[in-house]
Amino acid sequence: MNVIALGAQVLDILVRPVAAIPEGQQTTLVEDIRITAAGTAAGTALTLAKLGASVRTAGAIGTDTSGDILLALLAKAGIDTELVVRKENQPTSSSVLPIRPDGARPSLHLLGANPFYTLDDVDWAALAAADHLHLGGPELIGAADAARILRYAKENGVTTSVDLIAPGALGSLDAIADVLPYTDYFLPNDEQVLGFTGSTDLRAGCEVLKGAGASILAITRGADGTLLVGPDGYHDIPAYAVDVVDTTGCGDAFSAGFIRATALGRSLPDAAILGNAVAALVAQGLGSDYGDFDLAAADTFAAGGPTRDPAPSQPGR
Repeated sequence: MNVIALGAQVLDILVRPVAAIPEGQQTTLVEDIRITAAGTAAGTALTLAKLGASVRTAGAIGTDTSGDILLALLAKAGIDTELVVRKENQPTSSSVLPIRPDGARPSLHLLGANPFYTLDDVDWAALAAADHLHLGGPELIGAADAARILRYAKENGVTTSVDLIAPGALGSLDAIADVLPYTDYFLPNDEQVLGFTGSTDLRAGCEVLKGAGASILAITRGADGTLLVGPDGYHDIPAYAVDVVDTTGCGDAFSAGFIRATALGRSLPDAAILGNAVAALVAQGLGSDYGDFDLAAADTFAAGGPTRDPAPSQPGR
């Protein structure tokens, strides 16, 4: 499976545990500080590579030291970074994440170069030669440009998936509507569905997205698992009960597992199961790159079955 993960490239600096920020110039000792590659493109690429896909990532970073580090981390993970462009006058996108003792992750985020990736930066020949395009963060590069990229992929027989990076509270349907007709698998979280559609009910939000052109949706809901919306209605895929250290990158890990499973010809529910399993594996450590697992190990973990009760079932529609 040859995948291009295009979109948000982020360098994460994670600190754990942080119950509160020290006052003034005081110091608090912590257990761990890590620097990892992340973002809805780079983070998804990390787990796709672990699951045996051949992965190239594309997007925009700066010419700064943060960009050098990000490229080195991706290359170390076996990801081809030749499609990443460097912008002279923009910093590399970065986040500082003070991880709470319960695994929650407030963020201090620098947008950086991500919104400055343009159609002129796309390697169209590489895109046409891929098996799958995962576009992470279409709202950053603009719906029109993102739709053009996805449409070209579809015209060349490339399957597509899309995830969002903006919080739901900052979203609108206009920011993503153009991309949905060219998206095989739409993979946001529940807060993004509500925020981007203006809905207060998750199923109603899914119906808005379907009306705008989305076909298959897999909505991650944290500990409540995944809501899969396919041709035969709504299905709840339960989460795996694990001791959560950090939820950073769990959505990206889900996307990777789901994409890899569909490429292997697995059913949509089985794809969501693998997505939930790899998300649970990543959640047990710090950062998007946590976990020394491959596809076989992820399948073994998934076969153990969720030990968490599923959310109430959603009726088919």
